[in-house]
Amino acid sequence: MELSTSKPRIVILDGFTLNPGDLQWDALEALGWVARFDFTSEQEVVTRASHADILIVNKTAIDAAIMAQLPDLRCICVTATGYNNIDVEMARQRGITVCNVSGYSSDAVAQHVFALILALSNRVYEHHLSVQQGDWSRCRDFSYSLSPIHELAGKTLGIYGFGRIGQAVARIGQAFGMQLLVTHRRPLENEAIQVSITELFSRGDYITLHAPLTAENQGLVNWELLQQMKPSAVLINTSRGALIVEADLRRALQQGSLAAAALDVLSQEPPPADHPLLGLPNCLITPHNAWASVEARRRLMDITVKNVAAFLAGTPQNVVGCGL
Repeated sequence: MELSTSKPRIVILDGFTLNPGDLQWDALEALGWVARFDFTSEQEVVTRASHADILIVNKTAIDAAIMAQLPDLRCICVTATGYNNIDVEMARQRGITVCNVSGYSSDAVAQHVFALILALSNRVYEHHLSVQQGDWSRCRDFSYSLSPIHELAGKTLGIYGFGRIGQAVARIGQAFGMQLLVTHRRPLENEAIQVSITELFSRGDYITLHAPLTAENQGLVNWELLQQMKPSAVLINTSRGALIVEADLRRALQQGSLAAAALDVLSQEPPPADHPLLGLPNCLITPHNAWASVEARRRLMDITVKNVAAFLAGTPQNVVGCGL
């Protein structure tokens, strides 16, 4: 195919996660010549991006060495909130604008948090399987439970990180009648609910993590902190896997320091087959898809297209690193 030099050349390096086939790229294709790849290995990046004016990436790493081999590159649009896969400082030095997308999945992630909580508290699917296996038909009584079912009303919901997602989780928790405790890096208007991380873990019945990963909080949830939890408490993580020392969590779950964990993220994704948290009966794991509702992905695509259009118009938006 002969490329048109009158249109910007846009290359999507790992588009599958955003669009596995249920969305359309038409709005982006209206902005320039587009090359789409579902997946791109580290070895393929430079070849595929060699003539790109604009790169669209999700998790593909674009470091200084790669940028040095892409002389035409002017903009990198990340289809995510996090952009630690981009060498932003080198982009700034080379005059490459870097844009991200934030806030697109707050409702989806908050919904997933409570899907995990309810999966553990009500065990709906396990009861369904039990019925299908004939247990209800053989039951002497009209009703039975595989394990105690607990109400959320009156329980304490501890939230680490009170940004958009943490606040969305709080609103749902309050609708269930839960009491709130929050640990946040900045003072809150409602001082009554703000506590230290130790108090959050010692008082919370459900503790859910919603903070970006930083050098300061990596491995925050370690053996010492897990020992502060109630034996009946549940830990939920839909943020970043590396917030938790996973070997410590495995040990705590096995020893009953907490009742259960429900995780949508792990420190290595996909996890190796011998990951320490796989196979534990009291550890529920989903494959980092809390963010991935159709509606959230559509918002993510729409904002990404707007990021590209704004850059081409000379008024870049959602900039995290901009060349001087």
